[in-house]
Amino acid sequence: MHKISLFLFVLLSPIFVSQAQHLQSPSEFLGYELGTEFSRHHQVVDYFKMVAAQMPNQVKLEKYGETYERRPLYTAIISSEENIKNLETIRQNHLRNAGIVNGNSTSNDIVVVWLSYNVHGNEASSTEASMKTIFTLLTEKQEWLKNTVVIIDPCLNPDGRDRYVNWYNQTKSTPYNIDQQASEQNEPWPRGRANHYLFDLNRDWVWASQKETQALLKVYNKWLPQIHVDFHEQGINDPYYFAPAAEPFHDIITDWQRDFQTQIGENHAKYFDAKGWLYFTQERFDLLYPSYGDTYPTYMGAIGMTYEQSGQSGLGVLNDEGDILTLVDRLEHHCTTGLSTVEMASKNAEKLNTEFKKFFANKNVKYKSYVMRGSADKINGLKELLDQHEIIYGAAASGKITGYSYKDGKTGSRNANSEDLVVSALQPKGQMVQVLFEPHTQLADSITYDITAWSLPYAYGLDAMASSNLVATTVVGKTPELNTKNTNAVAYVSKWDHMKDAEFLAELLKQNIKIRFTEKPLTTRNSESFNRGALIIIRGDNKKVENFDDLVIAAANKHKRKVVPVLSGFSKTGPDFGSPDVKLVNKHNIAVLSGNYTSSLGYGEVWHFFEQQLHYPITSINTNDFARTNLDKYTVLVIPNGSYGKLFNEANMEKLQNWVKKGGKVIAIDGALNIFADHKDFDLKKNKPKDTTSVKNNLVPYAERERDNTNDLITGTIFKTEIDNTHPMAFGYDQNYFTLKSGTSAYSLLEKGYNVGHLGVNPKKISGFAGKNTLENLENSLVFGEERLGKGSMIYMADNILFRNFWENGKLFFVNAIFFVNNNAFEQ
Repeated sequence: MHKISLFLFVLLSPIFVSQAQHLQSPSEFLGYELGTEFSRHHQVVDYFKMVAAQMPNQVKLEKYGETYERRPLYTAIISSEENIKNLETIRQNHLRNAGIVNGNSTSNDIVVVWLSYNVHGNEASSTEASMKTIFTLLTEKQEWLKNTVVIIDPCLNPDGRDRYVNWYNQTKSTPYNIDQQASEQNEPWPRGRANHYLFDLNRDWVWASQKETQALLKVYNKWLPQIHVDFHEQGINDPYYFAPAAEPFHDIITDWQRDFQTQIGENHAKYFDAKGWLYFTQERFDLLYPSYGDTYPTYMGAIGMTYEQSGQSGLGVLNDEGDILTLVDRLEHHCTTGLSTVEMASKNAEKLNTEFKKFFANKNVKYKSYVMRGSADKINGLKELLDQHEIIYGAAASGKITGYSYKDGKTGSRNANSEDLVVSALQPKGQMVQVLFEPHTQLADSITYDITAWSLPYAYGLDAMASSNLVATTVVGKTPELNTKNTNAVAYVSKWDHMKDAEFLAELLKQNIKIRFTEKPLTTRNSESFNRGALIIIRGDNKKVENFDDLVIAAANKHKRKVVPVLSGFSKTGPDFGSPDVKLVNKHNIAVLSGNYTSSLGYGEVWHFFEQQLHYPITSINTNDFARTNLDKYTVLVIPNGSYGKLFNEANMEKLQNWVKKGGKVIAIDGALNIFADHKDFDLKKNKPKDTTSVKNNLVPYAERERDNTNDLITGTIFKTEIDNTHPMAFGYDQNYFTLKSGTSAYSLLEKGYNVGHLGVNPKKISGFAGKNTLENLENSLVFGEERLGKGSMIYMADNILFRNFWENGKLFFVNAIFFVNNNAFEQ
């Protein structure tokens, strides 16, 4: 038998070699030289399908999801024939190494490398490179695959990529035009960078707000690779960036992770130097904000890296140094670094496995447990996020907890109960837990690429404690209570303090059920107490609604809302149901500005909020059409973050004002406040920073200017805000709210309007970086405000509560602004 097996092996080996030798190259398959055209997403998928079909013993192609526009998402798993046969064993061993799966790993010599391409749609060279990379691995680099499993995601953002590629293919000259001013070098709004909802998927890894990210996390957490690379493009005058990354590194990152980045960079440099290609390292791209395609994998134990190729420049462009940068060049560079990464993984497989296991040991943990208290809705919202990342949590056992109080900013203690949520740092993904829950971000350097604060207890509005002790947990299972109808009830009443309540409201409005809300606390005759904003669904308001009880109860059960049947509209305390303080919720017609002048990301945040979260219809109005738009068809106009200086000329401003005076409502977010600030007809004024004299600044040495400028920056920082929760915009909130401030813009308190949220006399940052010159200008600055204009309202939101869709505790301000603020008479 041994001789027969050996004979068959010798006989069959040339067959596998022959398969690789006859594998079609991307150029042969596509019918054009790779890099001379942009490939559409379906063509890329077809190429990977062909490779998998031709070499099934070495390639497994798996569909892991779909985009909002129904384009498929795939990973290709490439390795040796032996490894593909034992793929599930390799995966299980790998997860045992991380402690995710119980038991000891039986192998330490197989390493997993994940290569992610084209998360930004218009950074399109990397998807082209993915095809050349898989072809080269299978035809020239089989030796590396003996101890390496390579996972390739050829395109994380197919919708954005095809938006860019289709535009470019329709626009480009033949031959292509290398002039930077040519139309093919200048994308129109909203560009191809983001996904369908115009979200930046490279900043969504933790928040998982988008369909693509949610699907990606499921497959990524099945593997947890030792190396993950995210391929990008940057400006046309910057050559190529690769690891090691720039400071600041989060202090969770190990010495080994730092060191091996350098080793990989040195290997890349060897190939680039031989070709005469320029590159840079250790600049610009740091490892701090956890929701990137390099940091998220890093905090999950990988060597996480970003590679940036100069580009976003069609098939070719003449850069400022007089060199023509082509798509052929760009994909070649990406292919080289991808292959170099696999090479380094193969050469260091055992060491990578050893250090990967050490990462999950959770040594020197400052806070062992994070304990959260809040409404069931807020707790459940956080649980849903933790489930996305397969992070373990439990309910607190009874006992005393001592630790740092997020709310009070100091050490304190309290007794735990089974409603408290406990997340322990002593679990396999404990390093990520520490990053996401840390009360204060530790910064080794103030020059950072993104926001510097994100702590989940603040984002979810939870009263949290970080304890240096391990807090005991218990399993508490609760079956959600389903409501039953009561045909004798004059009304059903439901509390108001969470986005789930808003979803319930939207559902009822879409079914043409009339709803009221109370502007004052009330207690019913059967001693049920409700705070401001509580929804009151009165039978008498809905006489024409067939199956009234069934519809209300079905909606409540669908959204897991508890509705209390009330037998009398005569309240024990507070307003009766017929009081002027119990107002009808209007079914608003909402318009949102989109197009030029709006931030595409800002518009996308609003668009996604209405369609995917609130599930309430809107009409998008392109800014090019604003002058001829009939605003009288709408009752609310949302102006997302943007720069609108050229849009609101005298005629358009007059048009907007007249509409508001008749009863319209404008909700201006972030940069949109600049339309109205310091305008003679509005109460909104910018805070004027004190002059610190330009002479001193002019004496700062040239080499120190960038660092000196950080004194005037706020980079995503958490501040404690004082709230007037008697105002309808703040219904459902406490008197304090933690806001995420992403810039230095500051506005004075309104003299005539309502200052719903503001920073106090001595604003202090809770977490994140704020330059030393910024705090004084924030004194008594507006966060949320309302100004009445005739019958209508101007609503000012200085901080963008929809930013990246992760600041959950801010979203109810937005809903309140729509449905509760200045509630005009019902409009038919």
